Amino acid sequence: MPYLFTSESVSEGHPDKVADQISDALIDHFLAFDPNSKVACETLVTTGQVVLAGEVKSKAYLDVQEDDNNRPVRIDAIVVSTQHDDFDTEAKMQERIKKDIISILIPRVKSKYKKYAKLFNDQIKYHINPTGKFVIGGPHGDTGLTGRKIIVDTYGGKGAHGGGAFSGKDPSKVDRSAAYATRHIAKNLVAAGVCDEVLVQVSYAIGVAQPMGVYVNTYGTAKVDMNDGEIARMVESIFDMRPYFIEQRLKLRNPIYSETAAYGHMGRKPEVVTKEFSSPDGKTIKKKVELFTWEKLDYVSKVKKAFGLK
Repeated sequence: MPYLFTSESVSEGHPDKVADQISDALIDHFLAFDPNSKVACETLVTTGQVVLAGEVKSKAYLDVQEDDNNRPVRIDAIVVSTQHDDFDTEAKMQERIKKDIISILIPRVKSKYKKYAKLFNDQIKYHINPTGKFVIGGPHGDTGLTGRKIIVDTYGGKGAHGGGAFSGKDPSKVDRSAAYATRHIAKNLVAAGVCDEVLVQVSYAIGVAQPMGVYVNTYGTAKVDMNDGEIARMVESIFDMRPYFIEQRLKLRNPIYSETAAYGHMGRKPEVVTKEFSSPDGKTIKKKVELFTWEKLDYVSKVKKAFGLK
């Protein structure tokens, strides 16, 4: 049966994402100077004020400065609430933004993601700043807090979420690292031909490295002669899900988190970049790091071999 599915996204200027970006920038700076840093930090932003709280154990010092097959067939409606300069009347402002979206933004999206181009059509309904002018925004317009956009950060409500936020947490926290690891597993299972769709869930107990359990649901799309429980046991034999080994496999002890703090942690393009960091004592270091390693299909051959697939 056809149905409409709705997902929300926010841009980098949303106060909650500003808070996430600050928290993850702190993570990156600590990891840049001490890869073994333990960090759990929260940020609150509001008009003229930034509040930081949390726990840090690190050799580094940081001076905080003030400054039906479930395949979509079409897009039914697009809602855009975006901050803008006070440049014209409300009607002309809305028409200008709508024109920019239709003539500039959507063609760019269709060009970059060609497989989704067919979802766009002339019948799409547009709701542009439906409440009117949106001149005051960001922390000046609303309070932001780390970890309040966890669904925006992941699957837009389509996939399950463990409930723990990512931003502000070093990779020893499985809220973050295990979510990346299960994403990595799911992508490689599908790419290897084990199934067409899969949910991978893992659970932990504090102080115990080995997972309490690994659960797999292929929603009836498995292409191998195994039930989901057997697939889960095979996953455990291929992927070491102890936190330390997740960190090593996905290179999570690097300053790679600022880039995750806006526009989603999942579905991003893996890439190698060089980042520069400065310490309060004047020391500057450059680090070459790999971003979004959990999106790589680097275990496909291992998965195929384990499942006997060609």
